[in-house]
Amino acid sequence: MNITEISKKQLKVLTWWCDNSPCKNMDAIICDGAVRSGKTLFMSISYVCWAMRRFDKMKFGICGKTIVSLRRNIIDMLIPLLKEMGFSCEDKVSKNTITVSMDGRENYFHLFGGKDEGSAALIQGITFAGVLLDEVALQPRGFVEQACVRCSVTGSKFWFNCNPEGPSHWFYREWIKKARERNALYLHFTMRDNPSLSDAIRHRYENLYTGVFYQRFILGLWVAADGVIYDFFDTSYVEPVPKGRMERYYISCDYGTANPASFGLWGLRNGVWYRIKEYYFASRDRGYQKTDAEYVSDLLALAGDKPIEAVVVDPSAASFIQALTRLGIKVIKARNDVLSGIRITADLLKSRKLIICDTCEDAIREFSLYVWDKSSESDKPVKENDHAMDEIRYFAATVVGNDDGDFAATFVERKRG
Repeated sequence: MNITEISKKQLKVLTWWCDNSPCKNMDAIICDGAVRSGKTLFMSISYVCWAMRRFDKMKFGICGKTIVSLRRNIIDMLIPLLKEMGFSCEDKVSKNTITVSMDGRENYFHLFGGKDEGSAALIQGITFAGVLLDEVALQPRGFVEQACVRCSVTGSKFWFNCNPEGPSHWFYREWIKKARERNALYLHFTMRDNPSLSDAIRHRYENLYTGVFYQRFILGLWVAADGVIYDFFDTSYVEPVPKGRMERYYISCDYGTANPASFGLWGLRNGVWYRIKEYYFASRDRGYQKTDAEYVSDLLALAGDKPIEAVVVDPSAASFIQALTRLGIKVIKARNDVLSGIRITADLLKSRKLIICDTCEDAIREFSLYVWDKSSESDKPVKENDHAMDEIRYFAATVVGNDDGDFAATFVERKRG
């Protein structure tokens, strides 16, 4: 990789810990802001250079939401750069450990995924001389705090990097708002702080989003959001069912007994997934409930003569999953990270990789009614009018955007009403 120009903020990230820097005695650095602003790359380079300059034979942590996203976001681009700079790097993939050496010094960088509160157990017992937390706003507080408390070596420092979430997010309240009292250097990035980004690409991003969406991901602000979740969705995202057979078929399911059950039949053509047909049963409206066997029969009727590759189901629907597998139907348990799934679904809809067909009246109706919960401190949807929305999200996150929940670099705009 050829880096020909760097911005003042990127230079500060590279040098804040150096002997001639006024920030050298700070305990942490926090970089937040817009997507594509170059903060991740320069923080990663700086982190390794600091570790190799200050320590020898020590352990360091590099943490992301998942190991897969961590390798894609940081490691895959970092190792080639380090080698160009003269470092020797040995990546032990099976152990998720990278050994970096240069001029007689050698240090060990351990990779961790912090996808849930239980991930904190993975990091217990180890002693770090420093930790880099990428996408820290997507990691549970317990995991982040456990990673920080492991840094007990004299001279250790914390390195935080993220895109914004809502202003009630714990990291914003406890670290960004308290950066001075925590002795942390706080740097806010926009896309204009990344000289390697062309004007054309920057303008593409700036023109793509509006409102809160623009504020969060272009300006990089921690702003609240409110209103319809997929507020961009209108009739332009609805098309007739394509004629003829599709290349592949899936069914996605949100199973309900007292609550509505929603099934969607998906077909792939030329890289685009079409929701070509749906099944929607609301027991309260109908006045009776259906059994698992009846739902299985309805699902088979929805499939018709189509060769269904697999059925994607909410993992909590244990009895329904068992009823399907007894018939030899391949079941995939859906990825059920709600916020990540919403991000992925929004990105796929906007990029026209998901199309809702005009035969799916209940899904189209729910798109206009699916809203954020204003009473919650965190970003989550109201648990109403969400059954087709959940099932579409399961399919998007599990089949199309199968990327450990990190496919999309976008969020969904909430408008203040």
